[in-house]
Amino acid sequence: MEKNKQPLSIIKIGGNIIDNPAELTNFLADFSKIEGNKILVHGGGKSATKMAQSIGLVPQMIEGRRITDKPMLDVVVMIYAGEINKNIVAQLQANNTNAMGFSGADGNLIQSIKRNHPTIDYGFVGDVQKVNTPLLETLINSGIVPVFCAITHDKNGQLLNTNADTIASELAIAASEVFEVTLNYCFEKAGVLTDVEDEDSVIQQINSELYSQLKEEGAIHSGMIPKLDNCFNSLSKGVQKIKIGHHRMLQNKAALHTTITL
Repeated sequence: MEKNKQPLSIIKIGGNIIDNPAELTNFLADFSKIEGNKILVHGGGKSATKMAQSIGLVPQMIEGRRITDKPMLDVVVMIYAGEINKNIVAQLQANNTNAMGFSGADGNLIQSIKRNHPTIDYGFVGDVQKVNTPLLETLINSGIVPVFCAITHDKNGQLLNTNADTIASELAIAASEVFEVTLNYCFEKAGVLTDVEDEDSVIQQINSELYSQLKEEGAIHSGMIPKLDNCFNSLSKGVQKIKIGHHRMLQNKAALHTTITL
């Protein structure tokens, strides 16, 4: 008989929280109060773009995705794995949370492959291949709170810029083998909205049937669709539950948010 799995909360925060120091401080205080096993995954925010522009690089985007050439990779590694990651770890330590910062290369925790697209060269962008679940489990069972930035590696010495939403979902899928995982995507809105301008228009529960219907009706903002597709993929691979909303939901069970289930 399978033994009861320990709960694990994985929380992903986006650039909108990272770019606002007061918001980040509030979030990290809330995150520190979450009891039990937890992992934090963070994106990059605007700092990498600002740093790139300050040294004369012109950030390139195609279809909303960043092209990462070698000079841009140097900047994102420096900002994501360095400045942002270490500042978050230091603030968590100040909140008595024993955090350690990781890229995918550390302990071979997340191995990726350089993206191979038929028509677009994304540069040094990684698609996740595998997660080192035994090491992740050891860290968590030792009372460590891992903090992952959006940098992985290919096991051949190459670092790769990797989508933070994807890292969060791949960690959740891998960890669900040994933990009962809830994945939380925290951003500036209260959840998945039917009207982007109206914070009260939160769809509180979405299952796969309703999701298909909402997509057909055009009731979901197109920018949210890749995130939701990612969520249903994670649920189909063992993740227990996914929540999307403002980080208020981490401490306040009554706060409006969206819960996603199969």
